[in-house]
Amino acid sequence: MNKEAITTTDAPAAIGTYSQAIKAGATVYVSGQIPLDPASGDLVEGDIGEQIEQVFLNLAAVARAAGTSLNNAVKITVYLTDLKHFGLVNKTMERYFDAPYPARAALGVASLPRGAEVEADAILIV
Repeated sequence: MNKEAITTTDAPAAIGTYSQAIKAGATVYVSGQIPLDPASGDLVEGDIGEQIEQVFLNLAAVARAAGTSLNNAVKITVYLTDLKHFGLVNKTMERYFDAPYPARAALGVASLPRGAEVEADAILIV
């Protein structure tokens, strides 16, 4: 099976040895997105709600570049440095996904790259 790297300037560039996403057959594996502004490469300013919003904007941009959308997500993993923000994740996801919602895991972690408070990755179908 061939694999194809997916890249877009509408989401932050990879900051390491990975691709924004890999398309393998009809499946797209989106790398973890933190709340970086794609234009500046800096963390978005503001509260955790704005960080969560930027994460899903970034995921949506990579999904579009792969020829799909977040509504074709089958699995989302969310990483939070404080699980008390999980309710905000749910509210944000309601705006980005239609039922049936993707399978999801949420993990509390000690820290994330660049001092982010939230990160999410996705598996989508095309």
